[in-house]
Amino acid sequence: MSEESNIQIPGAPSVEPPQLEEPTTPREPLPPKPDQQGPEAVSPTGSPTGAPANSRAQSGAYLTTAQGLRLSDTDHSLKAGRRGPVLLQDHHLREKITHFDHERIPERVVHARGAGAHGVFRSYGSASNITRAGFLAKDVETPVFVRFSTVLGSRGSADTVRDTRGFATKFYTDEGTFDLVGNNIPVFFIQDGIKFPDIVHAAKPHPDREIPQAQSAHDTFWDFVSLHTEAQAHTMWNMSDRAIPRSYRTMEGFGVHTFRFVNAEGKTSLVKFHWKPKQGVHSLVWEEAQLINGMDPDFHRRDLADAIEAGAHPQWELGVQVFPDTEEEFFEGIDLLDPTKFVPEELAPVQPIGLMTLNANPVNYFAETEQVAFHPGHLVPGIDVTNDPLLQVRLFSYIDTQISRLGGPNFSQLPINRPHAPVNDMLRDGMHQAAVHGGAAPYHPNSLDGGCPFLAGADVGAFIDVPEELAAAVKERKSPASFDDHYSQARLFFRSLAPVEQDHVIQAYTFELGKCREEAVRQRQLLALANIDAALCAAVASGLGMPAPEATEQVEDAAPSPAVSQIGGAWPVAGRVVGIIADQDSDLDAVRAARAALDAAGIVPLVIAPAGGFLGGPDGGVPVQRTYLTARSTEFDAVIIAASGAPAPDAAQGRDAKAGEPGASLDPRVVLLLSEMFRHAKAIGGWGPAVTCLDAASIPTDSAGIALGDGPDDVVAQLTDLLAAHRAWERFPAAGARA
Repeated sequence: MSEESNIQIPGAPSVEPPQLEEPTTPREPLPPKPDQQGPEAVSPTGSPTGAPANSRAQSGAYLTTAQGLRLSDTDHSLKAGRRGPVLLQDHHLREKITHFDHERIPERVVHARGAGAHGVFRSYGSASNITRAGFLAKDVETPVFVRFSTVLGSRGSADTVRDTRGFATKFYTDEGTFDLVGNNIPVFFIQDGIKFPDIVHAAKPHPDREIPQAQSAHDTFWDFVSLHTEAQAHTMWNMSDRAIPRSYRTMEGFGVHTFRFVNAEGKTSLVKFHWKPKQGVHSLVWEEAQLINGMDPDFHRRDLADAIEAGAHPQWELGVQVFPDTEEEFFEGIDLLDPTKFVPEELAPVQPIGLMTLNANPVNYFAETEQVAFHPGHLVPGIDVTNDPLLQVRLFSYIDTQISRLGGPNFSQLPINRPHAPVNDMLRDGMHQAAVHGGAAPYHPNSLDGGCPFLAGADVGAFIDVPEELAAAVKERKSPASFDDHYSQARLFFRSLAPVEQDHVIQAYTFELGKCREEAVRQRQLLALANIDAALCAAVASGLGMPAPEATEQVEDAAPSPAVSQIGGAWPVAGRVVGIIADQDSDLDAVRAARAALDAAGIVPLVIAPAGGFLGGPDGGVPVQRTYLTARSTEFDAVIIAASGAPAPDAAQGRDAKAGEPGASLDPRVVLLLSEMFRHAKAIGGWGPAVTCLDAASIPTDSAGIALGDGPDDVVAQLTDLLAAHRAWERFPAAGARA
């Protein structure tokens, strides 16, 4: 056993290492891994059962049918003779195949590709003066389940596509379930929910060929957003680095809509929800995202699960922007009911109200992450909706969706969806009914069941709809005049970005529009960009080889909002991943010291070597996690060079096309890894032979983000400082839109 086995590397598939031989001694099922947690064991009607969370898992040492009948064989169907036909009477075959044939349920139309985790939310109590919601009282802890997702792709699509991300949180409060169903972008494409089928149809793959998958770089998307210019604000965010987050752990979240808080005295305020990641908001670069989609399409879900398993529990602070609840429902000229608008934090600071920590992975993806059912109408006393026309349609759409996906109206009785508050709803029967309701009178009022259930008042926690006075109006299919401003916020966002971020936006528009076949679509979108920012339009038009049009609308300038930029500041480094390139000739004591120092900082150290196994032998040697064959730059936030990089025994193109031409002094895969790290602005450190490797990769040693030193102590300290800033953006001068 290696002396360094105390450094835990996440990713083991089982709670205990498997043995070489097939196990034959009967035993009970293994427990979940330490990082896993199932939904709390409550009854279908919300009563605590006292059972452990894994009480719903399989039990018993022997294979059985669904009815508990023990089986002696599951590898052979029952036949009339060994070469004869299979018999219809094979009840085990029929049950096994029938269940398999029905294993899949309809995937979500949007947000199909998701990852989830359990956690806890602790309230600061700072919102108790503006809302009576019990879970926001001081020091109240509430279990949560969070599902992150991409919008456009199917369940089998890749994680790091350019897309909006879902950030949906289920709070299991003692007053009922509250769902905060948001995104990582604070604005949406459309202002009215009646257009939601249209934007989704436009953004999804073309219906004739079912391509392209999980991306917006195609004609139908840009046709729609260039015709519906209300989408330009969201599109600008989508073309920024926000659409390719480094991790779910470094992704901001927004409630998108304006909600209404009600305090104990009945006074109301309007609020917008924000999730602020404690590790900062960080993104990938576009080439890196594209590489990851091929190398590791599960990059984001693996990163989330590995971080939790490694003990680097992700945290977000929940905050609210608070606005007066006036009759106009405006703030600083911004219509709070328009979901295509956000309020800059400089105008309305985000007030922290609690901390969420994700500390456990699901035990079963399907039962938890796939079957979890969110709904923005799952509210608690003290939180109410507003008349945002997109939110109003979502209040109808979500329940309708769950009924279709989860087989009927009883989806709230699935373990992951069960409330942690008593349920007495008078709802009965339906498909997949798991509760066994008592009584004779599921109606109100009644006397046969002693009058139960009774109506509650506000004094005992009832939800009270906010009485809202409605002005005399005409029933019509129109939007308010304030919804006509389609460009000012896109301009505000773009001009708030750092020059390097503006470069990335220009690149994204140029790439996406370059994928559109129809010139009219490209021309129309350039017209929209001209109304947003002339320099942006000119840069994109140049990349497309097209003339830049003149603006057709006068758009008011607004003060930039530094809060929307991701660049600047220092952030915790726990959960980051650093590769250490080493071989048998490396100073293994130095490698051990680097691993220990990185582990002490909460960073995951992965040794990259010519071959697997142990450097220095299995007895006390350094364990290898990646080889030159299996490693790629996209997995690492930084890399340390502690070896000469000499070619590995498998450095042959016949075995690995990345191995390059024979006769190279350095393994071409090491050179490739370093060159990708360099152009993606990642930190690179090393000692001893590191300079030779950098020279072979044509990397100047005096570049920003290069940390060379005499040994691991100096190098790890430098790398930790560099990682706190995420990337060495100053390595490459940014052109920006105004250069």
